[in-house]
Amino acid sequence: MEKHEIAAARLKNQQIASPTETSPSEIVKWLGAIQAQDLPMALWAIGLRTFDSTHESVREAFNKGEIIRTHLMRPTWHCVSADDIYWMLELTGPQIKTALNRRHKSLGITNGVLKKANNIFIKHLEKKGPSPRTELVSLLENAGIPNEDNRAAHLLIHAELDAVICSGPLKGNKQTYALLEERVPNKKRLSYEEALSELAIRYFTSHGPATLDDFVWWSGLKKNQASLALELSKSQLHSATIHSKDYWFSQNQTFYQPNNESVFLLPAFDEFIISYRDRSAVIPSEHYQKAISRNGLFWPVIVVNGQVEGLWKRTIKKGNVNIETSLFQPALKHVTQQIEMQKLALSDFLGKEMSS
Repeated sequence: MEKHEIAAARLKNQQIASPTETSPSEIVKWLGAIQAQDLPMALWAIGLRTFDSTHESVREAFNKGEIIRTHLMRPTWHCVSADDIYWMLELTGPQIKTALNRRHKSLGITNGVLKKANNIFIKHLEKKGPSPRTELVSLLENAGIPNEDNRAAHLLIHAELDAVICSGPLKGNKQTYALLEERVPNKKRLSYEEALSELAIRYFTSHGPATLDDFVWWSGLKKNQASLALELSKSQLHSATIHSKDYWFSQNQTFYQPNNESVFLLPAFDEFIISYRDRSAVIPSEHYQKAISRNGLFWPVIVVNGQVEGLWKRTIKKGNVNIETSLFQPALKHVTQQIEMQKLALSDFLGKEMSS
């Protein structure tokens, strides 16, 4: 197996090439979790991997509570299936809380403040139902908890990690918060070792071929936890050594050459790029700083035959969408033709006419 085969396999396993799932929540479940700090881009990340989906069908999955947007793993915003939210929080939440302790101390956020904030959120959401962030922040300030140094963000994240709140129905493009127990009443829980094994199987099956270090980065687990997770799941995985690194993947994995017609417009912070510590299989070294900024912004990228070869951006105005693309180097005619087809696929997903 060579590096170009790694890229091709990841396109297939991540359901970017030839998606087969028809349910937005099932593709999120397949991937384990999808990074989602940019909500419109996250909707496209799910949509491009879901056969015959639309912007509205993905939004509907959010609004029904089939997909939850919350803080998990590293931590940052992630989309996760409602079926997985409880056991994933129980597995990854404790180390996130530990990592936040020092910052909480500097902000004067004590256990008493955290408990007070949780009670404020519960009381309000039980009475009023799903509410925007601004309302919850105002409640904190009215209760004598000022939002200096973005303190409210830490209180909201901690309430998410405590399984108190989560994303509610979308209002326009804005997220609301709701009580997790009301949003997802069925609590699927796993033992510690079951959760470790399940997370590893999900990752290496959907994101493989990938290394243990990649899994550590993606999951936010400690190295010893990730190693145990891999050990517990090895019976369902295969491995191959490339340039002295062990790559893990599904037992059903087949390898093939990248399709010369393969072109995709992937969103910012897409799993194809962000979910690996080592991204050399998909981003040529000369293009790395063009695709990922020094302060950690992952731009929307054009992927040609498994390699990042350009950037794109979209602007929506008066019901139309304008999609601008820029390649890092001149491309063959069939590539530019495929880019135009992908632009049409995105506009169809959004339900917008392409600007002329």
